[in-house]
Amino acid sequence: MQILVIQKVLGLLLMVFSTTMLPPALVGWLYGDGAVRPFLIGFGLTLATGVLLWLPVAVVDRDLRRRDGFVIVVLFWAVLGLFGALPLLLAQTPSVELTDAAFESISALTTTGATVLVGLDEMPRSILFYRQWLQWLGGMGIIVLAVAVLPMLGVGGMQLYRAETPGPVKDTKLTPRIAETAKALWYIYLGLTVACAVAYWAAGMNVFDAVTHAFSTVAIGGFSTHDASMGYFDSALIEAVAVAFMLISGINFALHFTAWHKQSLRAYWLDAEVRTYLTVLFLVSAVGAGYLYWTGTFESFGSALHHGIFQAVSIGTTAGFTTADYAHWPGFLPVLLLFVSFIGGCAGSTGGGIKVIRFLLLLKQGVRELRRLVHPNAHIAVKIGTKALDNRVVDAVWGFFATYVAIYAVLLLILMATGLDQVTAFSAVAASLNNLGPGLGEVGANYAGLSDTAKWVLCLAMLLGRLEIFTFLVLLTPDFWRR
Repeated sequence: MQILVIQKVLGLLLMVFSTTMLPPALVGWLYGDGAVRPFLIGFGLTLATGVLLWLPVAVVDRDLRRRDGFVIVVLFWAVLGLFGALPLLLAQTPSVELTDAAFESISALTTTGATVLVGLDEMPRSILFYRQWLQWLGGMGIIVLAVAVLPMLGVGGMQLYRAETPGPVKDTKLTPRIAETAKALWYIYLGLTVACAVAYWAAGMNVFDAVTHAFSTVAIGGFSTHDASMGYFDSALIEAVAVAFMLISGINFALHFTAWHKQSLRAYWLDAEVRTYLTVLFLVSAVGAGYLYWTGTFESFGSALHHGIFQAVSIGTTAGFTTADYAHWPGFLPVLLLFVSFIGGCAGSTGGGIKVIRFLLLLKQGVRELRRLVHPNAHIAVKIGTKALDNRVVDAVWGFFATYVAIYAVLLLILMATGLDQVTAFSAVAASLNNLGPGLGEVGANYAGLSDTAKWVLCLAMLLGRLEIFTFLVLLTPDFWRR
């Protein structure tokens, strides 16, 4: 383990992160909301910490190894969450303690969208902007951004990219150079954000709401500038824009690059993961809309249809926007929607959850085992499209799924031990581990009523979900630390 190299990169990344507090300060100055000072102090403290870490090892020049990349990513997301809490902790409105400030910051950066803040409609614009801004930065990953804009790091950007990029396939490069790959991803991400903001504005949002909601939509984060979330606007057109961009953002960004590069939509249709992704969301939308109308939850079929589609897409992609209190919808529907969040978005997207490709491989492996019962001597391959996968890939997916379930069970029991009821604990862990946000029971609207212990447990769940569990758990294995 190269401690000095890790210290150098962590210092540089903290210096990069410090600059993210300047745009909210500018927003506060423009709107005159009196919340500029917390961001400037946060900027100064974060920058100073980064400089103090970097200066003693500035002359160190060694290649970053794969293990170093994992350590940096885990340390950075944990440290980043705490430093990101500084403006919230220092602000007079809202007045929050350390636990709540850290929870809000980690929830934003991991694009979970779980909040402990209430009264959003009366909060300073700079604070509202900051929450959405953090989600946007966390969506694609600040470390990928650092690799894109700081090629002068010279410390093996590929190792950071592999450790940071979400999804089961981490070594795919869109361009020969890793910095160019990261830039390509961010150009697509930025382009989608601008398009989303313009569409929101054209649909009726004011400029501030359009920009901030574009941040959280493309990041599949789910934070809003209003307590009622998307329901505040009461506009089917705005909801349609949100559905379209949530669907787009839940697709592998490598496919967006391919479609743009080849100027063809054929890449989407040929991708088995995208077809499964759209099929699952279509079926859940149909079931949801039909059940809402059949039970009389909404008087007209049109209302049942658009609420059913919006919630299915929002929760299925793990965005977490709401137009209605879905936690109180009848029958099995709230639990069905929560279960869909376990599938989540496609690998390489800004969505959370287990990822569609893993879900697809689990289904195919299940079918293969059934066929083996009938044909025990047959050699049956698991295929994605026409490509047969190595058994090691299938084994890795099963290993990930088993670990995911085990981690979920442990966190669930810990939360119940803090005094939460089964429904609240079940949904809170699911919403945090899947980076979803809204849950059921006491966390249907917000997480303000939970104990500090429960909030820190859920912070860990959010980080585990964002880092796809193995990136974090690998640090706990003895083999990782052996030379």
